Amino acid sequence: MRILRALGLGVAVLVSLAALLGLVRLVAPAAPAGPSDEPPGVARQLTFLRQALDDGAGEDAQALFPEGWFFAHALYGLTQVDLGLRRPAADRTTALREARWALARLESPAGRAPFSPDLTPAYGVFWQGWTNWLRGGVLALQDPGRRDPAEVRRFADASAGLAAAFDASPSPYLPAYPGQAWPVDSTVAVASLRLHDALLPPRFGPTVGRWLAGVRQRLDPRTGLIPHRVDPVTGAPAEVARGTSQSVIHRFLGEIDPAFARAQYLRFRERYVVSPLGLGPAVREYPRGLDGPGDVDSGPLPLGVSLSATVVTLGAAQAQGDTALAGALANYGELVGLPLETPRTKRYAFGLLPVGDAFLVWSKSSRPWVSPAPGPPPATVSRWWRLPLSALLVLVGALPWLPVLTARLRRRLRSRRRPSTPPAGSGPPPVAVR
Repeated sequence: MRILRALGLGVAVLVSLAALLGLVRLVAPAAPAGPSDEPPGVARQLTFLRQALDDGAGEDAQALFPEGWFFAHALYGLTQVDLGLRRPAADRTTALREARWALARLESPAGRAPFSPDLTPAYGVFWQGWTNWLRGGVLALQDPGRRDPAEVRRFADASAGLAAAFDASPSPYLPAYPGQAWPVDSTVAVASLRLHDALLPPRFGPTVGRWLAGVRQRLDPRTGLIPHRVDPVTGAPAEVARGTSQSVIHRFLGEIDPAFARAQYLRFRERYVVSPLGLGPAVREYPRGLDGPGDVDSGPLPLGVSLSATVVTLGAAQAQGDTALAGALANYGELVGLPLETPRTKRYAFGLLPVGDAFLVWSKSSRPWVSPAPGPPPATVSRWWRLPLSALLVLVGALPWLPVLTARLRRRLRSRRRPSTPPAGSGPPPVAVR
């Protein structure tokens, strides 16, 4: 009986400590306060991610979806750039070395393997756009007067090839795979052209202007946003705007046209950011009032919410200066992401899915590279958003103690009801009889 009571007490202590830790993670700052502040825990996340990539995490991710290997390496390199740009120029050596390592992986045969060399541009706009964005990031980390000439030449040549493909296309959206086009991929590619013109002598302003005009003519009629998938020839919308692509689009669109991006972001936030069951912000895969199937990109959709879109929207919110939403999403991730920390590393979901860590660390470190956001948008996240989750955590922490408290109360009640019996030999003194 004593062993059972001790076991129950131990369980109660553990559950209460876990609830207390959850409360701390819910309120402790988890997102950077501004574009120059270093995000909490990101350096340790990058240490874990590099170890995981060296141990084959890219190959594991490739087994999950076609761009898994590519994204695992690309997002690692892009986060190194984000972190390096937050630091003084003299303190960017590690970031530059690691970003170059990631870029070399993307340009390797393994990085190009899932993509077709017969497309225009070669290997498709997905591979070209993300790779060229990282090329520009590598240059951005270097002092302008000391950039590697070969790296400058490769970035300029790749940008020119992308611009030529956009100029020759009747659609603003180039194919990523044969016969398939997703606007998000072209958005990344056009952002890399804007990055080129910010780092090197400007060349691609007319291309970017034509691209924006074509995008405005082909918005999703249901939401007024850039669609998820389009006709590969005409660029006409073929699928409603979805959270997984919107979250990435809004990380890059502000680099191209800040005013247009702000209008699109506010529309996206209104239609896709929700608070299911009142328990914190999350992002729907489909707009409010419309449900649809999940896929390998969105994952399962409980209550219509996509975990991957929610994670990446953290980066979009930071790029837009939406510190209220970014902070809420970051704290929510600290609570539900089950982070495991050591003095040198930090991983989420016990490190079981490193490519998920790659998306999260990239989102947490997100900052504009070309065009700063035009001031923070009006906040839509209540300052009291943590209250329902906090109450739930307090309840979870208190519940295991109820059996202990109930048992003690019962013992007290029994002791009070038990009649007192005098000890043997005691009793009223004898009465003297006269």
